Amino acid sequence: MKKFFKFLVFTILGLILLLVLTIAFFYFKSKSVNAENLALLGKEAPTITVDGFTFRDLNKNGKLDVYEDRRASVNNRVDNLLSQMNLKEKAGLLFITMAAMNNDGSLSNEKTITNPFSFLLEANSTLVAKKLMNHFNTLQSPSPEAMITWNNNIQKLAERTRLGIPVTLATDPRHGVPNAPGASIFTPFYSKWCSPLGFAAIGDTTLVRDFGNIARQEYKAIGFRLALSPMADLATEPRWARINGTFGEDAELAAKMTKAYILGFQGDSITNQSVECMAKHFAGGGPQKDGMDAHFPPGKQAYPGNNFKYHLIPFEKGAFAAHAAQIMPYYGIPVGQTNEDVGFGYNKQIVTSLLRNKYHFDGIVCTDWGLVTDQGVFGLVLKPASAHGVEHLSTQERVIKILNAGCDMFGGEAIPDVLVDLVKSGKISEKRIDTSVRRVLKEKFRLGLFDNPYLLASNKQIFDNQQFLEKGRESQRRSLVLLKNEKSILPLKTTTKIYLQGFNKEETKKYANITTNLKEADVIILKLNTPYRPGPGKYIIERVFHQGRLDFPEEEKSELLKLIQSKPTITVINLERPAVFPEINTNSRAVIADFSSEDDIILDLIFGKFKPAGKLPFELPSSMDAVMNQKEDLPYDSKNPLYHFGFGLSYN
Repeated sequence: MKKFFKFLVFTILGLILLLVLTIAFFYFKSKSVNAENLALLGKEAPTITVDGFTFRDLNKNGKLDVYEDRRASVNNRVDNLLSQMNLKEKAGLLFITMAAMNNDGSLSNEKTITNPFSFLLEANSTLVAKKLMNHFNTLQSPSPEAMITWNNNIQKLAERTRLGIPVTLATDPRHGVPNAPGASIFTPFYSKWCSPLGFAAIGDTTLVRDFGNIARQEYKAIGFRLALSPMADLATEPRWARINGTFGEDAELAAKMTKAYILGFQGDSITNQSVECMAKHFAGGGPQKDGMDAHFPPGKQAYPGNNFKYHLIPFEKGAFAAHAAQIMPYYGIPVGQTNEDVGFGYNKQIVTSLLRNKYHFDGIVCTDWGLVTDQGVFGLVLKPASAHGVEHLSTQERVIKILNAGCDMFGGEAIPDVLVDLVKSGKISEKRIDTSVRRVLKEKFRLGLFDNPYLLASNKQIFDNQQFLEKGRESQRRSLVLLKNEKSILPLKTTTKIYLQGFNKEETKKYANITTNLKEADVIILKLNTPYRPGPGKYIIERVFHQGRLDFPEEEKSELLKLIQSKPTITVINLERPAVFPEINTNSRAVIADFSSEDDIILDLIFGKFKPAGKLPFELPSSMDAVMNQKEDLPYDSKNPLYHFGFGLSYN
């Protein structure tokens, strides 16, 4: 036994030593690479004064170029800069990918155990100095101070490139509450709002535009100038994992919400105060075949109801009506809808014939993330390239097809060298590249990034704005939908003893009448999440997608019903998708649909501090059989739904 323990100790010590040596190897190797990258850069841009105005000499030539002159027209500035760009600089401009930051806002250039993202993502200096890229998104949110610092650091890095082209920072939505996984990057210092489904439940375009305006200010305060939103997709297939990011299944309602959202972020026109929107996912990502998301193979969209045009309405009357600056096609193959069954981003009939020619969209078209190369780390594939329908093509052939389809930018990719090689070999003309470069440069100029991309430390003060915080809480209150109120059990009297299950203790601590003893309780308040069972999945990321079945497993349902039947129960269910819960509904005295509201707000509703006013943004199926018999592209086609679209009660 002693020998065994001795062996175990030495084994553990050996593994620890191996881990330390591995981390040290990566750290010193990355430090060396960073030094090589920084050696590629020049000096920071000096300022020059002309006619009493001060300008940044971005190309460091000692004179004022047209592209550096904020008094010149955008088109003239684009023409001047384009004439000075070399092929590598043009190629770098057409790629956007994720970038990391250190928790103090310093550049992520060395791999350290304090920043796991440094192992997953390329160094900032590699992306900016070596690959000449200047579009990034990030999943991090350490603090306002850190993000302001990082913005300024990465802009300073870009300033030291030959032409000083500034960085455009983008982000996925960030304004959800902590219990909204998959719908929002948790950002604790932002105001907290309901999910997009919640906005649809409210149906108030003024509130949505207010949200966009507030979010614009909070985004801009830490450097984000591009919102990778809104989702103009429709929730016609209830099993789809991304329903939580949509405005529901009604096309006209979704169009109104989409338009208001974009106008809030961008304003009536793009200026240096705007945050641009990349509306997605053209031409409608909702009708996923069997509800399985097209991030992964086989990546097909189904139209058994012949309803393709219905999914265009939120773009026609929403995104295009609001003049969205950018559009993102989705991954999926619109099976049978075009002259070739390939994914939207590869599909010339979708991007050029429909988006460019029919709708006359001349803004940036950026692919969804990872259409060309596999996404992974240390040889482990987290997500295969979403090259649906063109899996047989090489990396170079995929890039060619995407450009020929009419796209401008490659999302989630960092391979500008491939594009350089394609132009040098004559497989892609530089004239074709210039067409996309013009569109991309135009947006950087319109946003004012060339004139001043830097942030003030005082920007963080915006996050103490009580009006913003209260407006977000208003959205949470108004989004709650009362589905059932048997014998008017709600609102509860303030003296009612309640037993909570599924609630956050910190968010509900102000309620003194909570008991942890079920026997003492007068009423149970049960909070549930929409169930999901996506199946095993071949890839790691696929396994965490909330897709598949919408009903509770029998064993779990049985336990829940025992609890519900033991006392009068109010069931609250967070509907990230249209859950199937007929037995739970029948046995509950009251049922509330939640679209990511904080728990204290839900209890405020239950105790009558305000009246419910929300309406369901989609119908709730009565069984999984009904779900299976629905057509992916049709709204409101569930047989005998438990609750219809637009249903919602209030208190008497």
